[in-house]
Amino acid sequence: MKARIPIWFLLVFALGMPGFAQVRSPAGAKPLQDENFFPIAVWLQHPRNAEKFKAAGINLYVGLWRGPTSEQLTALKEAGMSVICHQNSTALSHPSREIILAWMHGDEPDNAQSLGSGKGYGPPIAPEKIQSDYRSIREADPTRPVFLNLGQGVAWDNYIGRGVRRNRPEDYPEYIKGADIVSFDIYPVVHTDPQIKGKLEFVARGVKRLVDWCAGSAKTVWNCIECTHISNPDAKATPAEIRAEVWMALIHGSKGIIYFVHQFQPRFIEAALLEDPETLAAVTEINAQIASLAGVLNSPTIDAEVAVETTDEPFEAAVMMKKRDGATYLFTVGMENQGGLATFRSSALPEHGTVEVLGEERTLPLARHSFTDSFKPYGVHLYRIPAGER
Repeated sequence: MKARIPIWFLLVFALGMPGFAQVRSPAGAKPLQDENFFPIAVWLQHPRNAEKFKAAGINLYVGLWRGPTSEQLTALKEAGMSVICHQNSTALSHPSREIILAWMHGDEPDNAQSLGSGKGYGPPIAPEKIQSDYRSIREADPTRPVFLNLGQGVAWDNYIGRGVRRNRPEDYPEYIKGADIVSFDIYPVVHTDPQIKGKLEFVARGVKRLVDWCAGSAKTVWNCIECTHISNPDAKATPAEIRAEVWMALIHGSKGIIYFVHQFQPRFIEAALLEDPETLAAVTEINAQIASLAGVLNSPTIDAEVAVETTDEPFEAAVMMKKRDGATYLFTVGMENQGGLATFRSSALPEHGTVEVLGEERTLPLARHSFTDSFKPYGVHLYRIPAGER
């Protein structure tokens, strides 16, 4: 989840594996099994802001600072906020433990690990250690899944932050064996490396790689989204860029979104999203649309081929097809920082009819199993073809 975070923060955040207690707990993962629940989370936030985040459409906390403590869990229960947190004796036995949806590993074990102030970095945590910790967590509580967030190397093999394991993507299928929910983070807008900076498609690339590495298993893929300056005072994702990253992720197979809302530069603000009215309004709108489509997003993706024909090079568009209650949905996003026209064609679409463009108050004609629309750079369009169209 980190993005060039100051070393003092990394050292304070470093958490040892907590002790485990053999305590049976209720099936905290039930909301994750609800077809109308789509996880929309924030990373490592104070419970005092839970109500504000709920108002923005957030339904889950991931990580608790120096916790979980009894006070944190009680506060989140009172706010009606679910949480994914580290497993310790407090969490295993707490009266409010039903709000815990999953347990979590420490953040980004795939990155080089600090050896302490001024001592440099050692190798990443070995996948075998993650697998061993996973078995211990599940032994202490087999009723909840285990969450693992990985770093930029998921999407970018050449990430220097992996140290001696740079350009070793073969590590990731091994890390994945130590979790049930696998996430990663990369933040292209605030990135400073020219290989990544401004290239939103790296979000989609990372999600796609995780999905491929998880193929054939019951594991679920989530991912993290930037929405503040983080550590770059000169850059911040616009509302349109945030929406593009979110829908790139969803279209490529992400089943949960985690917003990274900290800011470290030019000054530290833990809940920076809440202090940015424009971005907060945009994120709230995005979350409301996701929530309204939760049942659709959680439904199986239709395997029918959708041909995407574009008229402008190098413009490309990605698409995902769903069906729900007789309606057909196509979720689309431009994969280049260039706009253009795209025609979507599939025998799985009705031959004729009307296409609703969700959230845009307009429609498009459907003819010969196809329709055409224009896209801005990294543009997003969500389409619905009502039941009964032929």
